[in-house]
Amino acid sequence: MKTVHTPCELVAELSHLRYECVDDAPRERLVGFVPTMGALHQGHMSLIHRMVAECDVGVVSIFVNPTQFGPGEDFERYPRTLEADLKLCEEAGVDLVYAPTVDQVYPEPFLTSVHVSGLTEDLEGAHRPGHFDGVCLVVAKLFALIRPHRAYFGEKDYQQLLIVRQLARNLDLGVEVVACPLIRDDDGLAASSRNRYLSPEERERALCLFRALTRAKELYEQGERSVERLEEAGRRVIRETPGVELDYFVVRRAGDLKPFPEGKVEGEGRVLGAIRVGETRLIDNMPLREPTIDTGTGG
Repeated sequence: MKTVHTPCELVAELSHLRYECVDDAPRERLVGFVPTMGALHQGHMSLIHRMVAECDVGVVSIFVNPTQFGPGEDFERYPRTLEADLKLCEEAGVDLVYAPTVDQVYPEPFLTSVHVSGLTEDLEGAHRPGHFDGVCLVVAKLFALIRPHRAYFGEKDYQQLLIVRQLARNLDLGVEVVACPLIRDDDGLAASSRNRYLSPEERERALCLFRALTRAKELYEQGERSVERLEEAGRRVIRETPGVELDYFVVRRAGDLKPFPEGKVEGEGRVLGAIRVGETRLIDNMPLREPTIDTGTGG
């Protein structure tokens, strides 16, 4: 595994990795990419393992991106564990890690922005203004440098997943954005680098979000289709937990995160929530899908 820190080094290494000679002719190898901010956990590793299994070349970026943090957010204290992250990447079979500095990603003067309309104004976009512009900017730059065939994103950041897909589609970036399942710790808490901020008592309180999502999903599976009743059931679980502040808890259409027009879940939905526990903000979500009926093929 090679680790590089500048765009020039990245492009040079990829020029060697991207092609192999087959029957005296060059063949382009399948390049996979997992963008991260480091502090790698089992959620990240599930993306990395899938990329390594499916692609000829595996690339990981480790960069705490300042443009996606707002005023008063945790950019300065965001966990940075580069040495441990590199060891995990090497053990997983990654070929190349890009770990640039802020100056390498955003050289002065930096006068460019990237904005995806429609998907970015609600939910996380409303609570973290400018966050998704920062995400789109760094992802567009990384896609342009690496030119991956596939990029792997987790469903934990479900809104981000939809936005990045739209970005790649609209800018003809030639990358398939692969959705990977959300990974949970044994107690149900969604895997997140920010979980390490939580004290044992805060972690116990944070589990109310998982319980709220589960409650809404259970009601849906029992036949409840009223968005209002599903949302209220989940919010009640959170409100009854002391020391937790609710940012949002909503049921939306899975494809575009718009509200269901008639207030009834029709087709695939997604229930999404965000809470604050102490100084830590956590997000989570679950799908709402009609159960698959196995009619059998017996003879």
